[in-house]
Amino acid sequence: MPATDPPWWQSAVIYQVYPRSFQDTDSDGVGDLLGIRRRLPHLVELGVDALWLSPVFPSPMADFGYDVADYTGIDPLFGSMADFDALVGAAHAAGLKVILDLVPNHTSDQHAWFRQSRSSRSDPKRDWYIWRDPSPDGGPPNNWLSDFGGKAWEFDAATGQYYYHAFLAAQPDLNWRNPEVRAAIYDAMRFWLRRGVDGFRVDVIWHLIKDDQFRDNPANPAFRPGDPPHHAVMPLYTTDRPEVHAVIEEMRRVVDEFPERVLIGEIYLPLERLVAYYGRDLGGVHLPFNFALLQTAWSARVVAKLIDGYEAALPHGGWPNWVLGNHDRVRVASRVGPGQARVAAMLLLTLRGTPTVYYGDEIGMQQVPIPPERVRDPFERNVPGKKLGRDGCRTPMQWDTSPYAGFSDVEPWLPLGDDHRHNNVENQRADQTSIYQLHRRLIELRCTRPALRLGRYRPIAASGDLLLFVRERERERLLVALNLGDEPLEVSLTNGRLAGTLLLSTAGDRVAEKVTGSLDLRGDEGAIVELSDEARLPSQTPLPR
Repeated sequence: MPATDPPWWQSAVIYQVYPRSFQDTDSDGVGDLLGIRRRLPHLVELGVDALWLSPVFPSPMADFGYDVADYTGIDPLFGSMADFDALVGAAHAAGLKVILDLVPNHTSDQHAWFRQSRSSRSDPKRDWYIWRDPSPDGGPPNNWLSDFGGKAWEFDAATGQYYYHAFLAAQPDLNWRNPEVRAAIYDAMRFWLRRGVDGFRVDVIWHLIKDDQFRDNPANPAFRPGDPPHHAVMPLYTTDRPEVHAVIEEMRRVVDEFPERVLIGEIYLPLERLVAYYGRDLGGVHLPFNFALLQTAWSARVVAKLIDGYEAALPHGGWPNWVLGNHDRVRVASRVGPGQARVAAMLLLTLRGTPTVYYGDEIGMQQVPIPPERVRDPFERNVPGKKLGRDGCRTPMQWDTSPYAGFSDVEPWLPLGDDHRHNNVENQRADQTSIYQLHRRLIELRCTRPALRLGRYRPIAASGDLLLFVRERERERLLVALNLGDEPLEVSLTNGRLAGTLLLSTAGDRVAEKVTGSLDLRGDEGAIVELSDEARLPSQTPLPR
């Protein structure tokens, strides 16, 4: 039988937009759907394939859209349903897929479902949320903690019970053990899929099912002062419950009713537990988000071990994915430094699997310090003094040299980075050695080189600050050499022979260099070398992919 083409999401580069911070068109200091549509040419020029939108549903904005008040609407802050439809149409016309953020674990306390649920113990929607009687002493039912600080139980005086909230008290958790809840969310998914959405990123998907016996979570022996308060207990009974996989299989079947759609899950778990979310016979999420690079030490040996471990843990046929930045974590350029941000970009865009690029990372935007009076993040407000806030990675996109960086013509909802007048898209487009141009070239290479798009990953033994691997497909072999340190080093192949042509350097100033015997890398430099027929790789067994 003839080989079938792989699904689009396997060869795609996904680009995450935080809508509040991408482009403001109505002069309220907050980004909107018209602004995203206006900036689609940037995504096309960059070369990405899919646009992932953080939530745009109606919301009181207690958690900036992750507290949903209506699963089938658009918040007026961002525009109208007509604006959304126009954005999807324009994106598709430009060759871009659109992925919508789905938040099924919890709603806003202003959602009609919750208002009914809390109206009385006998209301038909009472069991749509998680209600429990007080403990014998009148306190919360157990020791479960909120990820946003404090107890995860809120007392409702009118009905005399507590409701569970994994995050804010204004974000009550839905009861996913209730078939009516599941059916309602699945209907919402179909609503958007019929409007042309190409898939979903599912928020905190590993939270959906909680222990039906409501047992106390065990104390965390690794908890240390300064850690987020909810780390004091291990979430054994509140996350990653075995029953969650049956629910995810149902969700996947809904997506599969529509051709060529993708289901992505947000999952912060160790790799050996993460891969279970591919499901039996790959019937779970297509891509369980792999956040390992967000959390690991930036060391060549540590990163090499992480990649090899992930590749080995993947189920047969499971497609990998990688993430370097998102709306919850410190900007990569601040985490690893501006020099290594280029190396990180080359790593992200040359590893096997689907990469996700967070808006602004393509120009090396840094974490912006937020003065106390400008803090908006409810997490930071609830857990003061821990410096755990997320506002600094959600600041407005830096487009040009104008007073508000081309994002708006009024003061934005969050402060701009101090560097916005020189570090912006306009300036970097004109500089062929910029990190923006590096992203463009890397994505173009992924698009034109089958070895990078769909080829095997083959690790090459290295030491010190050098990370070395080969991507290969049929006769094409591309060596990726990354210096994760700031000192120069020489790349050679022990028991092998290095020969080929340097295609791209992270510095942007080396083109078509012939490589024979060895390759010199400067500090904070990575390079991609197309190996010639004369090159001989060390006798090392590749991972079975």
